Amino acid sequence: MVWTLPEPMLAEAVNNPALPLGFAAEPKWDGYRALVARHADGHIVIRSRRGTLMTTAFPEITAAASASLPADVALDGELIVWEEGRLAFERLQGRLNRTAAGAAALAAQWPAHFVAFDLLRHGATDLTSRPYAERRAALEQLFADCDLGPPWALCPSTTDPQVAAEWLSWSAVGMEGLTFKRLTQRYLPGERRWQKYRSRASTEAIVGAVSGSLSGPTTVLLGRFDAAGRLQYVGRSTVLAQKSSRTLAEQLTRTAGEHPWTGWSFSAGWGSKRSLVVELVEPLLVAEVAADVSLDSSGRWRHPVRWLRVRSDLATGDAPLFGSGNRPATG
Repeated sequence: MVWTLPEPMLAEAVNNPALPLGFAAEPKWDGYRALVARHADGHIVIRSRRGTLMTTAFPEITAAASASLPADVALDGELIVWEEGRLAFERLQGRLNRTAAGAAALAAQWPAHFVAFDLLRHGATDLTSRPYAERRAALEQLFADCDLGPPWALCPSTTDPQVAAEWLSWSAVGMEGLTFKRLTQRYLPGERRWQKYRSRASTEAIVGAVSGSLSGPTTVLLGRFDAAGRLQYVGRSTVLAQKSSRTLAEQLTRTAGEHPWTGWSFSAGWGSKRSLVVELVEPLLVAEVAADVSLDSSGRWRHPVRWLRVRSDLATGDAPLFGSGNRPATG
């Protein structure tokens, strides 16, 4: 039987971390969403959320699928890399632009794992029309029957609100939050019918530059001091609301001389090669921001943070140190 992978089912953002009644919760992983399939003829397909073929980019997963998955199986899940006890998204970044030999070298240095959270096909059975609870049971049975071990991992799932709440404490290892899935819902390709809660924390950083203009800043570039007292770039805010932009503009001071970031180039976005045009400012203001837990290995936020306010009651030395996540510098 000839079959093709469906589009992945998606999730819409929610602000409430509580597990809804009638749903299961799963940890939200900081990696690459991927579908993995093994066809009856042995052909392996690894496809991204956007439809990009990644089979060559992840030779370790391809080899494991050939060796351990039964024929006509399709899994939905997340490609992740662990480094020093936490998720390292940046170790996935270079995979898609490498030759087969380059991808193999990266796989040897930073091997990927596939965290499976859904079973879409098993043998002649298309499971997408089955409810989540049934698909989950079939996925667990597949792992047991095939004795699947690394690089395969079975994503945890729970209907216990206390267990789900405990998973939110996994932010120290780079877990992003929770995904909620209705127990009776079938798999709906391309539809945002799951829910996702992204963990966020209020924390502080130093205003080092802005995009837009000093009189009308659009976004804020933030920094933190490292252990040697150097101001390091830690991330950028989302677009400021008009009121926040006006309030911040009144407090900005154009840099008068040498700035810690003089000559630096800032990317317009994660993975983008386009440079952002910025105005450097005197690093005098401490900002409070809402930041999620997705950090690269150096301690920079991977996603834009949400601007909350200027903390005029804090000195720049009160902000957390660079590389310390969202933990305060003291106490």
